[in-house]
Amino acid sequence: MLRTVVSAASPFIAQGTLLVNAGKGIEAESLATPSQIFQEVLGSWTAQSFCVLSGPTFANEIVRNTPAAATAASLSEETAKIVQETVSTSFFKVFISHDPLGVEIGGALKNVIAIAAGISDGLGFGYNARAFLITRGLAEMMRLGCALGANPQTLAGLSGMGDLILTCTGDLSRNRKVGMELARGKKREEIQREMRMVAEGIKTSFSAYQLLKKLNISAAILEEVYKILYEDKAPKQALADLMDRKIGVEFFGGENPEGK
Repeated sequence: MLRTVVSAASPFIAQGTLLVNAGKGIEAESLATPSQIFQEVLGSWTAQSFCVLSGPTFANEIVRNTPAAATAASLSEETAKIVQETVSTSFFKVFISHDPLGVEIGGALKNVIAIAAGISDGLGFGYNARAFLITRGLAEMMRLGCALGANPQTLAGLSGMGDLILTCTGDLSRNRKVGMELARGKKREEIQREMRMVAEGIKTSFSAYQLLKKLNISAAILEEVYKILYEDKAPKQALADLMDRKIGVEFFGGENPEGK
């Protein structure tokens, strides 16, 4: 969808135009992130003019002027600062980053982990299980993100851990809701038909799984969510298999049998 929109708009976008993307996801066919799509469609000049804006924010709270924060990330510090100064308000704080890829990976993968958290909540597994999924989900985000070239510190920030916590615990989370519906026995197609809004984690789960296979990386939670969504695996069985996996070293950057 993003590639189609950018392609249609390309005749009207002059070189050097500041571009800000607040969408989240990984393209299924190419496995490209939004910044990569912009460069492929518009040209390499977008690398310095592109900024990704992401963070732990529910839109309906933002419009009520409740305190919130996000990250504006660009390869160009000047571009990031322009977005920071333009978007920041007395209640909305924007931090800058030089790692747009890391911010994009965090914003995309946290939606998949949120589906897992929703499944756990829907099955009544409690707070311990949710904390386990959030923490190990973050480790998987870091593992895949680093393999793609992201800075692990980015994944520990607002657009990674911050957004992950919000999406896995907030009642307004669309992706957590998808997980809860899966726990009730509904299938992916039925959930998508009934939803009025898009839950990005459904498509991102497919893309993430393809990336894991391509890079030969093991990420148990991301894999099990994919199997539930696209192979009709029973959620209870998926979580049982998740708990049955060989225990590895906790620190994702150390010697870990789960990683490749």
